[in-house]
Amino acid sequence: MYIVYFLIILILPIYAQMKVRSTYKKFSQVQSSKMMTGAQVARQILDHHGLFDVRVVPTQGVLSDHYNPATKTVALSESNYYESSIAGIAVAAHEVGHAIQHKEAYSFLNIRSKLAPVANITSNASWIFVMIGIFASSSGFLLLGIVLLLAGVLFQVVTLPVEFDASKRAMNEVVSLGIIPNNEERAAKKVLNAAAMTYVAAAAVAVLELLRLILIYTGMRSDD
Repeated sequence: MYIVYFLIILILPIYAQMKVRSTYKKFSQVQSSKMMTGAQVARQILDHHGLFDVRVVPTQGVLSDHYNPATKTVALSESNYYESSIAGIAVAAHEVGHAIQHKEAYSFLNIRSKLAPVANITSNASWIFVMIGIFASSSGFLLLGIVLLLAGVLFQVVTLPVEFDASKRAMNEVVSLGIIPNNEERAAKKVLNAAAMTYVAAAAVAVLELLRLILIYTGMRSDD
């Protein structure tokens, strides 16, 4: 059982990363028939929703695209910003989806934003107590580690609806605004679905790890 568990937590994230990179690479080489750059797509969707105060800027790196709610900035990796590939358009629209969520005070985005600073602190600290609990056979320390780990797991789980909703908004926008014609919709969806796999994998691993620790804690308590 442990072998299966470790295979899952090792292989699933690697597979998800390979899938998103291969899909992105494939469709970043396929030009959109509309010949709109990622920057132009982002700007058009933002303006359509009255988000004139949200900036669109290039950023270094590959798949480093993100939306920063604090500065109201959609940052697109340089290839997506300047080029007109289907992959770039899909990614740009997805990040704008987060900006729209921010404007509409999307509930799961608000929850994730509140969880983020807590998860950053407790997730790292939790493993100190988990390791002490396991090696010292202390159920008390292990339980404390599990409680601290909960914020990180919740963050990963809440991220799923946030990302899926942003992708759904992205597809609705590029289709309704005529940015992506019917024959290119399937390709854009493949890019977004591959990206979503990374979040699914991260959430699955986090939940599995939490369950494993709970089982260890239960075993310790039964031995007391």
